[in-house]
Amino acid sequence: LLGQILDQWFESEPLKATLATDAVIGAMTSPYTPGSGYVLLHHVMGELDGRRGAWGYVAGGMGALSQAIAHAAIARGAHIFAEKVVCHVLLGRDGRAQGVALQDGTEVRSKLVLSNASPQITFLELIPQEQLPKDFVQRIRQVDTRSPVTKINVAVDRLPNFLAAPNARDSQPLPHHQCSIHLNCEGTHLLHQAFTDATHGHPSNRPMIELCIPSALDPGLAPQGCHVVSLFTQYTPSMLAGGQPWDEQARNAYADRVFDCIEDYAPGFKASVIGRDILTPPDLERIFSLPGGNIFHGGMSLDQLYFTRPAPYYSGYRSPIPGLYLCGSGAHPGGGVMGAAGRNAAQVALKDFRHL
Repeated sequence: LLGQILDQWFESEPLKATLATDAVIGAMTSPYTPGSGYVLLHHVMGELDGRRGAWGYVAGGMGALSQAIAHAAIARGAHIFAEKVVCHVLLGRDGRAQGVALQDGTEVRSKLVLSNASPQITFLELIPQEQLPKDFVQRIRQVDTRSPVTKINVAVDRLPNFLAAPNARDSQPLPHHQCSIHLNCEGTHLLHQAFTDATHGHPSNRPMIELCIPSALDPGLAPQGCHVVSLFTQYTPSMLAGGQPWDEQARNAYADRVFDCIEDYAPGFKASVIGRDILTPPDLERIFSLPGGNIFHGGMSLDQLYFTRPAPYYSGYRSPIPGLYLCGSGAHPGGGVMGAAGRNAAQVALKDFRHL
């Protein structure tokens, strides 16, 4: 239990709760759920520019990271086909992967296929089920993909002004504007209550809010004087109580609740909003093909990690289909912007390629 670990090391409840957010982020768990301590470890492992456990912003937004990877690949001779929908993986008579078929009818032939899609899409949609072991298919179907996350992107016409640290007269960003700001985290009991609300099918009455202002560090993301605010909020169930849909009314009601909370910390925030984009778990699934809206392609619980990710006997990036490899968040070691699953999968694929 993360709660017990934090109690052993710290006395300050706001500090414990703030640290606890990284133990539940993207996970339908409470700080008091067994195994939640690992999720915190997952988010502080590694380093950035020599600083252990540090995080950073990507200049130009997260899309710039994808572009950097794409440019590096093209420089090595790769061909990239953007906005092309893959219908299925091509299989030879021997059952080996031989490439992919696109929605427009194009066939791209290859000796190896690496899938960065989720295990659910890769094995339940792109491969004929009769080509896979039944127990493997059952395991993939049973992966816990519950997601508590609703992402809200906000455009504001001025910098948020927090009561705890008022803005300077020139309205220039201060150090706290350049960090991750955690709201509704005065105590771990608040996180647990927010989780409990969602287990009953209700969006949290007092949601956990992680607020970032990337334009405070990267002014090119917004016009002068304006800012973009990224809100990572939870807990919101994929399915609302009574089978109610996440329609426009439900989306806006939840977003209004989030904004009311921010207003308590930064009066004037709601008046500064000039646009917002609300992405509930079903939206994240529909737009980004995240199963259940889960940013990790599957829960980072102890029963879905290491040698069981995505399934027992298939944690080494190879799949039941020879020549098909899984290289995304659904593979070991899981989600996060670190590239470990992709690099490891590439190493395995290169080793096999030498023997073809």
